[in-house]
Amino acid sequence: MTILILPIQYPPDVNSTGMLMQRLGRALIARGHIVHVVTGFPHYADFRIAPEYRGRLVERTREPDGIYVTRVWLLASGAKQRMWHRLASYLTYNLGAFFAAHASTTEYDIALAPSGSFFTGITAWAASLLRGFPFIYNVQDVYPDVPARAGQLEAQWQVRWLDRIARFMFARARHITVISEEQRRNLLAKGVPADKVSVVPNFVDTDVMVPLPRDPEVAARFGWQNQFVIMHSGNIGFAYDFDSLIEAANRLRRHPDIRFVLIGEGVRKAELMEKAQTAGLGNVQFLPFQPEADLPRIRSCADVQVSLYRRGSSELSLPSKLYEIMASGRPVLASAEPHSEVTRLVLNAESGMVVEPEDAEDLTAAILELRADPALRARLGESGRAYAVAHHSLDAIADEYHALFTQLVRHD
Repeated sequence: MTILILPIQYPPDVNSTGMLMQRLGRALIARGHIVHVVTGFPHYADFRIAPEYRGRLVERTREPDGIYVTRVWLLASGAKQRMWHRLASYLTYNLGAFFAAHASTTEYDIALAPSGSFFTGITAWAASLLRGFPFIYNVQDVYPDVPARAGQLEAQWQVRWLDRIARFMFARARHITVISEEQRRNLLAKGVPADKVSVVPNFVDTDVMVPLPRDPEVAARFGWQNQFVIMHSGNIGFAYDFDSLIEAANRLRRHPDIRFVLIGEGVRKAELMEKAQTAGLGNVQFLPFQPEADLPRIRSCADVQVSLYRRGSSELSLPSKLYEIMASGRPVLASAEPHSEVTRLVLNAESGMVVEPEDAEDLTAAILELRADPALRARLGESGRAYAVAHHSLDAIADEYHALFTQLVRHD
């Protein structure tokens, strides 16, 4: 069948959802499907369209992996930290995506609409009405709940308005996939029928992300020789508890061998860099997003990798980077509520330690415990790797989507 996927970001953007959709698309091609992607021009790193893509409205290519990619213009003003600028970006992308999908001569059998641009469910619904194909709404984060809990939406009328739009999309999707059981319960509480929601977790390509010994060339390039590296790699956004991480770095500044490394971009990066500089924290290092092909070697230099949530933010999200950490054979240090999916995943996989959100003292103690026990780190890393291979490999999740697509198209 011919499948349309609608992610707002897609490689060469380094957004995790876009990279997941690329890997899923490749796996679906291997299962005999034709995959078309309609995405925005690359803009994720600094929220501006990359220079080589400026000055055009649309671009169509067939990538070397066989995926047909249409890129459309969107508003990317550089002010990603402002929610309304991001909503404007989402709206312009979705308008372009709708016209691109509608104007295409391709006969789509089904569409998959990730929630990364929020309004994608409306785009998929409108296109499906005109073109006659069903669509699946893929919930990566529950909106508006996640930005509201992270403090990005201050006025209640904003939350109510976005909640109405979310419920509209839920009602019109043929099916909804969520990445955690907690998200499924949230949607059921909003009145979504139980038979309309499936938990299909995110995944990691366990053939690419593999455990490696520490790479001496990478360690030398970034100054990590003889360092105990605490690494965050991914979005530097509102949902994560970087304040406790910076405070832990402050408390551990007397340990010259401990290095805190934050790799990525996001709305809080400039603020955190200034905070670390003002405090004179030479043990905190900020790096831009690194090429995807280099990530296994970079993760090999981490002794501990973190996924730290602010209070209330871990319940409705489950980052795919957790699976990457586990697949890399390194222990996870997470902060999350005891009842959250993040906590359940880490503890069920026996892949790391979980501390209370926004508790710098607890975080500092966990870092020191892991630093003092190489055998514990090795055991947690091996267990996490085994769990990722068994439950969250690309092949396993691609099989689930293949079966779901087949079922929905057959009954359409």
